[in-house]
Amino acid sequence: MTVTHSLNHLPSAKEVGTYDPPTLANNFSDLHPPLTHRQAMIESQRCLYCYDAPCVEACPSEIDIPSFIRQISEDNINGAAETILEANILGGSCARVCPTEILCERSCVRNHDAECQPVLIGLLQRHATDNMQFEGHPFKRAASTGRHIAVVGAGPAGLSCAHRLAMLGHQVTLFEAEQKPGGLNEYGIARYKMTDDFACKEVEFLLEIGGIDIQYGKRLGDNLELATLHQQYDSVFLGLGLGASRALGLTGEDAPGLMPAVDYIKTLRQTDDLGSLTVAKRCIVIGAGNTAIDMATQMARLGAIEVTLVYRRGVEAMSATDHEQKIAKANGVRMITWAQPDDILLDSQGRVAGMRFAKTHEQAGQLTATGETFEIAADAIFKAIGQGFDSASLSDATAAELARDGERIHVNEMLQTSLPNVYAGGDCIKPGQDLTVQAVQHGKLAAHAIHQALTAKQEAA
Repeated sequence: MTVTHSLNHLPSAKEVGTYDPPTLANNFSDLHPPLTHRQAMIESQRCLYCYDAPCVEACPSEIDIPSFIRQISEDNINGAAETILEANILGGSCARVCPTEILCERSCVRNHDAECQPVLIGLLQRHATDNMQFEGHPFKRAASTGRHIAVVGAGPAGLSCAHRLAMLGHQVTLFEAEQKPGGLNEYGIARYKMTDDFACKEVEFLLEIGGIDIQYGKRLGDNLELATLHQQYDSVFLGLGLGASRALGLTGEDAPGLMPAVDYIKTLRQTDDLGSLTVAKRCIVIGAGNTAIDMATQMARLGAIEVTLVYRRGVEAMSATDHEQKIAKANGVRMITWAQPDDILLDSQGRVAGMRFAKTHEQAGQLTATGETFEIAADAIFKAIGQGFDSASLSDATAAELARDGERIHVNEMLQTSLPNVYAGGDCIKPGQDLTVQAVQHGKLAAHAIHQALTAKQEAA
């Protein structure tokens, strides 16, 4: 797989020559090496196994954290893994990508004692899910209900929903636009956060429950219509994610050298040869979220000489966690705040040569330009200013009837849309923090809501 044509004029990582192949491979090895057995045993014994544990309250997927940590301390790894997976079937990937530093670990009572160091919940969760050894799938399917559910999107929300529906005895068909399942876990996470094809292996494990069929290359609004699914299946779950990168709204946005960060990250995650990837010696990343951090850090690790991340507000307003920001800074990423894109600078051949920024400040609660500008030279610009809902996916007449919250799909407390028997979850709905762990929870809760509705309908018949 090659990076989109907008960067074809740039040299490859091999040609830039900052890092040799072994160093490149090491730069994209596991960011947080797993705990050894001894480390896990010691760490698990630091847990106080709190009653009404605040860490559980902070976990979007409601994992019984004290219980699985106690099971690790008793060397019951399979038991710990089952406790995790019962609440979050994607517990392995969430252990790697979940911002535990602002969720469960921030809530750990150990932060307030003499140690002032939370229990390493994320690494303990990974230890359990990485070292489980079940003879078969740990969960069994209930007796067949005879019901068939369509799930659109094989990302975290869709996979979670499909697995729980299969557990409850339903047949599930998953429709996925890409050629691989996993969604952002497969295509959108920094390569050093999820290594060794883990996303694919996790899906293979999930599918072992049976009763789930995946059809690839099926994109809603293209070769798949909600109207058809609504007619042919007993229920439909939409786990569509956010597929449209937001535009800067500047002239020259289609120039060679400017592209969405998610497109580059997708290519980076799928390549077998890091040295073949095109690399900007000087690049700019615009944004303040984890995707912006991932993009900037990975470009630095590929060998870029100068990487600058620019954000229109202050550091305190960045959605990327302090932990993520430290990762970027440790890799030499320069961060500039209070500056917004003003003009894309092009060379004589119409390719990106840099960007002019307008300095900003807050005045009466509003972000405004100060009137001052500055320029940064660059061979490439990556925009990571968020993704929007791709309205083309809901272009058929039935889909157009769905009520919206802004651009996203409106759902009630049961994750049901305004259409009967159609549910939605993950990034395509309004409530939430756009986290993998929350998407998993949405899928699980929607599956139970679907099951409850179908059971009630059967009993009433």
